[in-house]
Amino acid sequence: MKKIKLAITGCMGRMGQQIIKSAKSNKNFVVTVITENRLIKKKINGLPISLNDERAFKKADVIIDFTIPKCTFEVLKIATKLKKKVIIGTTGFTKKEENLIKKYSRKIPILKAGNMSLGINLLMYLTEIASASLGNNYLSKVFEAHHRHKKDHPSGTALMLGKGIAVGKNKNLYKLIGKKYLNKKSFPYGKKINFNSIRKGEIIGEHEVKFSSGKEIITLNHEAFDRSLYSEGALTAAKWLYNKKPGLYSMRSLLNFK
Repeated sequence: MKKIKLAITGCMGRMGQQIIKSAKSNKNFVVTVITENRLIKKKINGLPISLNDERAFKKADVIIDFTIPKCTFEVLKIATKLKKKVIIGTTGFTKKEENLIKKYSRKIPILKAGNMSLGINLLMYLTEIASASLGNNYLSKVFEAHHRHKKDHPSGTALMLGKGIAVGKNKNLYKLIGKKYLNKKSFPYGKKINFNSIRKGEIIGEHEVKFSSGKEIITLNHEAFDRSLYSEGALTAAKWLYNKKPGLYSMRSLLNFK
């Protein structure tokens, strides 16, 4: 099989560097270009760091983007012009930005996931089932913890889980989002979904969904121990997306959950 040529944006970031490392040991890929949104005179694995532009992305089949929303849209604009496939692991998009990504996906294949882990996507599926089964007599809340360098909160994964609760109730997530706490030791349930985010140390990722009736509590959780979990998931997504037509896909599409 011909190796898939990858462009990895945000190559100086934690995930960017981890994806480069994982791709190097994966026989299905070759990293042909690495980029940043500013000029950096440095090489990683013999590759110079390029800017996000047409000349750089022409060399790739699939672009993997774990950056910030502003950078992601720079990438999407160029990728659409060049008809390149894009994996989006960036989080922190507004509702308006989510709709804009949908518009881009009419022209190019995009796989977007707040989390590339198989376990997390299974957790979201189970959250939907629990939410639908337990009904409105149970209140819910979402907890997440990440390293102190992570800027957005709640995490994209926490919002994914919130969406799982909303889907189970046949409701819109944005109408169900309650209070957003940061670094609280404890936080309450509410009529809407409350979120608590911890930013501490070098935590890779912890997520927890709780449902309470006042008489019992059901807990669903996931803990990540190795960042390669996400980079390997992103590479699995890139391989899957390689032969797809324009559209907006998710890890759920790849895993074929109902």
